[in-house]
Formats: sequence, structure tokens, C-alpha cells
Amino acid sequence: MTELSPLSAPDTAPRMSERYKNYVVGICTAAYVLSFVDRQALSLMIEPIKRDLSLTDTQFSLLSGLAFSVLYAVMGLPIAALADRRSRPVIISVGIALWSLATALSGLSKGFAHMFLARVGVGVGEAALTPSAYSMFSDMFPKKKLGRAAGIYSLGSFIGGSAAFVIGGYVIGLLKDVDRVSLPLVGDVRAWQLTFFVIGLPGLLVALVFLLTVRDPARRGLARDASGAVRKVALRDVFAFLRGHARTFFCHYVGFSCYAMVLLGLMAWAPAFYLRAFDLTPTEVGYVLGGVVLLANGSGVLFGGWLVDRLTAAGHPDGAMRAGVVGAVGMLVPVVAFPHVRPLWLSLALLAVTMFFASFPMPASTAAMQVLSPNQMRAQVSAVFLLISNLAAVGLGTTLVALVTDELLGSAQRVGTSLSLVYGVAAVASILLLWRGCAHFRRSLAHEERLAARTPEPDPAA
Repeated sequence: MTELSPLSAPDTAPRMSERYKNYVVGICTAAYVLSFVDRQALSLMIEPIKRDLSLTDTQFSLLSGLAFSVLYAVMGLPIAALADRRSRPVIISVGIALWSLATALSGLSKGFAHMFLARVGVGVGEAALTPSAYSMFSDMFPKKKLGRAAGIYSLGSFIGGSAAFVIGGYVIGLLKDVDRVSLPLVGDVRAWQLTFFVIGLPGLLVALVFLLTVRDPARRGLARDASGAVRKVALRDVFAFLRGHARTFFCHYVGFSCYAMVLLGLMAWAPAFYLRAFDLTPTEVGYVLGGVVLLANGSGVLFGGWLVDRLTAAGHPDGAMRAGVVGAVGMLVPVVAFPHVRPLWLSLALLAVTMFFASFPMPASTAAMQVLSPNQMRAQVSAVFLLISNLAAVGLGTTLVALVTDELLGSAQRVGTSLSLVYGVAAVASILLLWRGCAHFRRSLAHEERLAARTPEPDPAA
């Protein structure tokens, strides 16, 4: 196989106004916020949905887990392959429209099968956003500013998560005494069905605005063959590239996946812990955790992005990996301690510290992948990471806590101990893998730079 190399080019971004680049980051972030509200709305309406659709707990868990996360992870690969070759704004716009329509269609569900298919649509649609957005940012910003852009974008997940905790619960509370509402063309619907319409349909407008106002940035760092011609990259080339840097991507993918296990696991299990350990009401938990997610995670992801840029500008080519190590070290002690301290304010303070540092990998993992990968592979390399990360964090990470609680400890009240054990081990694994990965990353980056230097530039007069 012909060896691939990224185009040798200075670390500059194509000419775009700073205002326009900030707009693109902003509208991508807004779409990310919307995706998280749509994604988490289902969990807020568990009781009325179970009652009206006659679902068991197992069926509901399939709707909130398998239907979304597996298809979200798996479909990311073929969609990312398109994003590496076709217009990324078009792909993102179609994805926003698909997941928004699927969210609204969830409100028309008459049974488990209908709802399952609708949630699959949400997962497939959302799979189009993140790899495509990361790829565009890499073409718009120089390396020294990529961490900031990724950090601002990643902030959208925590704004959306906070909104799902706080605003979503408030809106559903307003509708709790409403039995049925009559809508044109649709007929009578229940309150939870109306909620799906309200949060889903506005996304169609966002999709249209995105399509009309965002243009695909010129691609830079294109992979070329030995003659200097731009290569058409297939999925097998992506896996060949990953194999060529196997140690680097093993440390990156597994290390940051362990990191994500802590972050997403706490998002899933912290409500249960505070309900059981401190006898808080669901409303109190929603408001408290909504504030923690917004402030601690939000500031953490921005600081993490700043740290990546600062380390890179200071001459550390592995700055993104180093930022990950810093965050993993910072979260180790508080993630083990917060379930075991009293009073409530001290536990929440330690949780906030944990969440602050647990947010570092979002911009750090993104920047590391985008800096190392050739242009035509960036979205696909990101999609492979999201596949592994989602299956590890959403599937394995949350299930391990339940297994330790039920099978090893034997009491639901000891879920805090399970959190300490599972996520303490995950934090240690993340530290070791990312620290080891720094050296591998430096070698991989140096190899790609040497390869680029040997690749002839195309003749502009040809």
C-alpha cells in the first residue's frame, strides 16, 4: 500500500474572519446543547411513559441505552467517512434535522417498538454532529487555538446536561397536571408526548439556519501519496493508519475512554447516590446537580481547552495528552472521597472538583486526534474513538457500578462505595495510560512530520 502523508504546510488556518469562525463554533455548540437536551429528555419522563406504553424497567432501559448509544456509536463510522469526503455542513444539517424529527416522533409512539425506532433515529442523527464539527474546527483554527475551540464546543454537552436536569424537570412539572392536549392534525396527546414535540421541533429551524449560514472550510493537511497527489482515503486506510500508530492510539483511546467512564458514570449515578445517601427529593437533586454540571463541568472543559493550547504554545507537542494526565491526576482523590464525607456541602464540593477535572478529556482527546491525523481521516479517527468511548463509558462503566452494588456489596444504599471503587480504578488506569501515551504521541507526531517533509508539494502551475 502506498504510504500516506499529511500535506506539509505551516500551522496556519485558511483566511476567515474571527467573527465568522466564532459563529461557526457557536452554532455547532448550540446544536450540541440541543442534542443533549433531546438525548436526556427521555429519562425525565420515565414514569408516565412506562405507564402509558405499559413498559417494564428492562424495556425502558433499552430505550434510554441500547437504542441510542449503540447506533450512535456504530453509525458514527460510515457517517464520518462521508464527512471526510463530502460537505460537512450538509451532513451536520441533515443530522440535526433527523434527530429533531425523531425526537418529535417519539411523542407519537404507541408502544415499545415505535419508541425504540424513534430513539434509534435520535442516535443516528446525533452521530453526524461531533466528528464533522471536530474536522471543521481543525481546518479553521491553527494548532495553538484548536483546544479553545474544542473546549467551547464541549461546553455544549454540559449546558445541555444542566438544562435537562433543571429546565426539563421544571417544564415537565408544569405539565404534570395536564392529562391531554388537542393538537391540529395529531389529535389528543398526553403531556409527555407534548414535551417531545416542544423540545424536538425547534431543531428543524436550527438545521435550516446551519445549512444556509455555514460553509465548508477548505481542507488542509490532506493525505497525499509519494507523487504528491491527493489520495482518496478508504476505511481500510484509516485502520492502517491506526495500526501504524497502534501504541499511541491504544493509550489515547483506552486512556480517554477510562476518563469518560468517570465523567459519564457520575452523570448517570450521582442522582441515585444523593437520593439514597442524603434523602434529597428528585427536585432538589435536579437543581443541585444542574448547578454542579453547569459551573464545575463548564469551567473545567474551558480550562482544559486553555491548558491544551498553553502547553502546545509552550513547545510541548504532546500538550493535549499532558492536559489529560493533569485532569486525571486532579480527579483521582475527590472521586474516591466524595461519597464518604459528610455534611452534604462537603460531598458536593468534592463532587464539583471531580467534575471540573473530569471534563478535561473532551478538548484534550479531540485536539490530540485532530493534530496527528491526516485531513481525510480526521472524522473517521474521531468516530472510532467515540465508538470505543461510548461503549466503554455508557455500557461498561455504568453497568459495573450496578454489578458491584448488587453482587459484591449487596445493598443499593452502598452505591457510593461502588462509585469509589469503579471510578477510582478507572482514574488510575487513565493516568497510567495517558502518561505512557505522551511518549508514544511525540514519536508518532515526529514520524508524520518527517513523512510530510519527504512528500513533494504539488506544482501550482501544473
